[in-house]
This record gives sequence, C-alpha cells and structure tokens, in this order.
Amino acid sequence: MENYFNYFTEIEECFQRARGSPTLLSTLDWALIESWKEAGIPLEAVITGIERTFEKYHRRPRRFQKVNSLAYCSQEVLRAAQQAAEGEAGSARRTKPDESLEKDDFAVYLKRNVDALRAASRSQEAGGQSVLAQDLSEVAESLAAIAAEEKDWSADPEELERRLTALEDKLTASLTRAASVELLAEFRSEIDRAMAPYRRNLATTEIESLERQFIKKGLFEHFNIPRLSLFYMWPSG
Repeated sequence: MENYFNYFTEIEECFQRARGSPTLLSTLDWALIESWKEAGIPLEAVITGIERTFEKYHRRPRRFQKVNSLAYCSQEVLRAAQQAAEGEAGSARRTKPDESLEKDDFAVYLKRNVDALRAASRSQEAGGQSVLAQDLSEVAESLAAIAAEEKDWSADPEELERRLTALEDKLTASLTRAASVELLAEFRSEIDRAMAPYRRNLATTEIESLERQFIKKGLFEHFNIPRLSLFYMWPSG
C-alpha cells in the first residue's frame, strides 16, 4: 500500500505528460494498471518506467508512430520495479498513513459502496439472478459491519485494504459464476484483440495477470458493481 490512493490518477497523468498530449486510456491500459497494483509494484517504479520508456523513444532517430498504450512501457516498469526491490533488500519498508485522508473519508466511501451493493442486489433479484443477488447482499452486509466498527482507518489503511480485497475477491468469484459463457468468451476475444500489438512487450506472468484484470473489470462494469479497494476512493477512469 502506498501512502496515497491516487495510484491510477498519477499513472494516467504521468503517461499523458510523457506522451506530450492528452489521450484517454483504454480498457487494456486500466487493466494493466490493475495488474501492476495487484503485483504490488510501487507507484514510483511505474512512473520511473514510463519516463524511461519515453526517454528511449525520443532518442530514436526515426519515430514512425506515437506511443499510444501503457503496454509499451511494461518492460521498463518491470525493470524499475526489480531495481526498487533490490534497493530495498535488507531493509524494512515503512508505509506512512496518508495524512490527507480523514476518518470521515473512509466512512463515506464504505457507506457509498454498501448502498451501491444493496441496490445491485435488488436489481439482480428483480432480474432473476437470485443467487448473485444473495451473494451481493452478503458482501454488502459484511461491508456494513466493517463500517459499523467506526474505526479511524486513516491510521491503518493497510488493514482495511486487506479486508476490502478479500470481499472484492468474493465478488469476483460470484460475478464469474453468474456470467454467461458468451459474455466471458466476449471478454476473452476483446482482450486478445487489444493485446495483440503489445504481446512482445509483456512477460507471460504479466499477460496472465492482465487477462485476469481485464475480465474482472469487465464483469464489475457489466453487472454495475462498485470496486471496493481503497484505490477507487477517487476513481479516475
């Protein structure tokens, strides 16, 4: 956990700044950011990797096309992450709470997601998805129980993030079970098309993580389910 939760926004802004012109990140790009977050790659390493990628790009004598995807930056991001890990070897990394976040920020965020999950549960029940509706209701009540603790999570966001991640994993499993074979096949076809130009830039483990995050993102959006991770307190895309 970084000492801030604007992981997505910082990466998006860095990419646009390095590229020299504003551009909307694609679904593939957002899934890639998710895969970096899932892998625990520090924000600083991602920023370094993006900047190095563009430094090399601008040193090329001939540039036929712009860098249009974060996937082009993947190799440098992984290299920067490895260097960061080596630099931290033998020393404990301490994470400071984000002093800009207050107790009420967490309470509002948790309540918003509880309300959204309860609404989604009612919607799925009305649509005949009773099993999914029950799963959503159970997660909503688990989240409500966390909110009812009224702890000052700004002092220990890592513990809250662990609990939210566990609930989000449960949601992912429920949504996957509820999804039709056709929907899952559509997601896989879409990710295959999106990744085709960039596969040579991606490691095998990164491709697997990217596919997983792409499908996860698609499922949450398809069923209109909120993401629970603290990294989504201020969603950017």
